[in-house]
Amino acid sequence: MRQPSLKKLNDAYAEKFGFSMPEKSVLSFDFGLSEKVIEDISNSKKEPKWMKDFRLESLQIFRQKPMPTWGPSLEEIDFEQIRYFIKDTDVEKKTWDEVPKEIKDTFDRLGVLQAEREFLAGVKAQYNSEVAYSSLQAELDEQGVIFCSMEEALQKHSDLFKEYFAKLIPAADNKFAALNSAAWSGGSFVYIPPNTHVKRPLQSYFRINAARMGQFERTLIIADEGSSAHYVEGCTAPVYSEYSLHSAVVEVFVKKDARFRYTTIQNWSGNIYNLVTKRAKVFQNGVMEWVDGNLGAKMTMKYPSCYLVEEGAYGEMLSIAYAKNHQIQDTGAKMLHLAKNTSSKIIAKSVSIAGGQSNYRGLVFISKAAKNSKSKVECDALILDDQSATCTYPDMKISGENAVVEHEASVSEIEEEKLYYLMSRGLDKTEAMTLLVAGFIEPIVKELPLEYAVELNRLIELEMEGSVG
Repeated sequence: MRQPSLKKLNDAYAEKFGFSMPEKSVLSFDFGLSEKVIEDISNSKKEPKWMKDFRLESLQIFRQKPMPTWGPSLEEIDFEQIRYFIKDTDVEKKTWDEVPKEIKDTFDRLGVLQAEREFLAGVKAQYNSEVAYSSLQAELDEQGVIFCSMEEALQKHSDLFKEYFAKLIPAADNKFAALNSAAWSGGSFVYIPPNTHVKRPLQSYFRINAARMGQFERTLIIADEGSSAHYVEGCTAPVYSEYSLHSAVVEVFVKKDARFRYTTIQNWSGNIYNLVTKRAKVFQNGVMEWVDGNLGAKMTMKYPSCYLVEEGAYGEMLSIAYAKNHQIQDTGAKMLHLAKNTSSKIIAKSVSIAGGQSNYRGLVFISKAAKNSKSKVECDALILDDQSATCTYPDMKISGENAVVEHEASVSEIEEEKLYYLMSRGLDKTEAMTLLVAGFIEPIVKELPLEYAVELNRLIELEMEGSVG
């Protein structure tokens, strides 16, 4: 089967998402990471002393931590050849008319404002290092829902912010968590009051516009007792010949009887290293659902986790990974059962084509205290040509009594009979394979809001163009 050219694939991406705008920053720092850069970031945000100290301590931890060696190679990353802060607007805008033209044009082309008008309860749009635009429906404001940038939360909700910030993912957790802790900028802060139900999704959109840029947003979410909400994030970047780094941290606290869903659709260009730490702490009878879609990126390493810390807590992970053109999607989930009668489910789907590699890397841990706990893991991989690969690395550590753990995995190719049938009905090979891939990932896609499900299917169609020989 012939290999598609890199230019053809990049052109297809660029037409929809990979365009770039001229850089017109109001504040940016030179390449490289140092105490001065960290202090300048903190000073530019007018942060309290405790946050500046936290950043500087995190920088020391980052320097001491070794690079991960257990997964795909990260040798290409040179931390001294990355810009750690680019601010494109002087203040976060609350109305669309105030947003600078280049940023407005970008988010218009990506459909962010159309989505807001049609079905979102609120939206945050981050451009490079900081949130450039934010809005919240009036009724949510009246209910006491807080949905703002992390910078605004630090200034206006400092007690709540400090109570939860870095408590679930400390700087010492891993090297990239330490890097984020030192250089974090932007991201969303969400607080849902007790017994409050947010009916429409809250959305954040993250855009990297510059080459050799590091984006280090940090998201903190607290769903208080008996509440429920759905948060959706999307990510894109232009196509550049040089790599950029996206290293986010997400902390979610799901209190007693609360339910929270966190949906991610990441469609990075092929020059992005996407290295993310996401973790949820779930209390009594709480429900945490991760829905994760990973397309694009040079390399993704992301394993959202649930710490099920009280009886009856439930964690779920539904993920799609699509790897092409020698991209590596190293994704999975971690479910840690730390209390009795907890349960979890992981369903992971992956598609590999045109030399792409998809890996499932997951952990199910059931502690001695987690009696009568249950977990189910399903990993299904679809390989579309003989240049692509997939690997599964499941890890099961079971100590609790009466635990029930299921694991099943499958690797398959497109069935020639199905392909022939669709082509005999007038579809060309690309259209037929795209339809079969859509059927393969349908169990995950159906969990998305309708507008996102339609967009994800369009993205898959775009990814398949030129990839089928």
